[in-house]
Amino acid sequence: MTESKIEQSYNLAKERYAALGVDVGQVLSALEKVSISLHCWQGDDVGGFENPGGELGGGIAATGNYPGKARNAEELRKDLDVVYSLLPGSHRLNLHAIYLEAGKKVERNEIEPRHFSAWKDWAKTNKHGVDFNPTCFSHPKAADGFTLAHHDGSVRQFWVEHCIASRKIGEYFGKELGTPAVTNIWIPDGYKDTPADRQSPRRLLLESLDKVLAEKIDPRYNLDAVEPKLFGIGSESYVVGSMEFYTAYALSRKILLTLDAGHFHPTETIADKISSLLIYLDQLLLHVSRGVRWDSDHVVTYNDDLQAIAQEIVRNKALEKVHIGLDYFDASINRVAAWTIGSRNTLRALLSALLEPQAMLRKCETEGDFSSRLALQEELKTFPVGAVWDYYCMKQNVPVGLDFMNVIKDYEKKELPKR
Repeated sequence: MTESKIEQSYNLAKERYAALGVDVGQVLSALEKVSISLHCWQGDDVGGFENPGGELGGGIAATGNYPGKARNAEELRKDLDVVYSLLPGSHRLNLHAIYLEAGKKVERNEIEPRHFSAWKDWAKTNKHGVDFNPTCFSHPKAADGFTLAHHDGSVRQFWVEHCIASRKIGEYFGKELGTPAVTNIWIPDGYKDTPADRQSPRRLLLESLDKVLAEKIDPRYNLDAVEPKLFGIGSESYVVGSMEFYTAYALSRKILLTLDAGHFHPTETIADKISSLLIYLDQLLLHVSRGVRWDSDHVVTYNDDLQAIAQEIVRNKALEKVHIGLDYFDASINRVAAWTIGSRNTLRALLSALLEPQAMLRKCETEGDFSSRLALQEELKTFPVGAVWDYYCMKQNVPVGLDFMNVIKDYEKKELPKR
């Protein structure tokens, strides 16, 4: 589509939204400020560079063997550069501890900021903020499925030290890049079958987390988050870090709570939780994923769940309170395409939510005119959000429509055969 036709379509769409009281120009300005945190682990199937070729474990599984995955940090950053070039706006990186560059084996409780200096330099050059995660899986000391809630005190201490080191690395990124890192703790701890004692592991987890968070870090540099889960591979019957446990912990310790879209019952959506939690918590972290019958981490599509999540963020005026990250790993398709498709869908869902005529919808609701509310909600489903999206991409100098796949196919042809 030519530039003139994109502008023509945009102007017609702008008029339609204006008739509902929506200023499209203001909407695009708001969307431009949104920064999505891209997950580094999509590019190499959650392998990391601590022990290249090491097997995954602790409730983690990547499926597929599409050729060309990143074998080292340099290749991973090169792939990410392509993805960022295809996304409108300026975005972040979500980095796991196993993506260090040390040149030799470094135990996880001994990782330091210097092991991530190349990531810092790359992020600073490209104006990316960086978020961080301790890696409490795929390790001999997590082989039995327990880490911070382990019955062995020495094992617990190892993971406490790893999480403390991870917070310091988050602080390092925050100081160096001028934007706070969100350091998120997820652990795989749980039982495959029904436990005899549900509370003791949770008391141990509480004790461990308090040790991890004992040192206060300036929130200008680091924000702490904890991530609950309903079940996992090997922890189908019981997870220590449940929604109830972590909600209470986040509230009592005044830290962030993470909601992962794949961590709940298949019929349960995180969208409805956002408005309730934001009454009590200052900020939230979201991991946007797509589970298919289980926490299978499929590429995010433009489906009802994604749109509902975006709507709740926007309707609650929480774009500055909710940190949005992606979390999936699909090795069955081109990994750069997986990153790009999921990221663009997330941004497009936020645009659609921002284009809602909030004042009109709320007026219908407060006046009890639910018929008009429903009619308007249904009419909006076929409003020309696509024309606004195309215009936004064009103005941001990124590919419009499916043109981004041409870039990816060309990159695949030139780069991936070398791997």
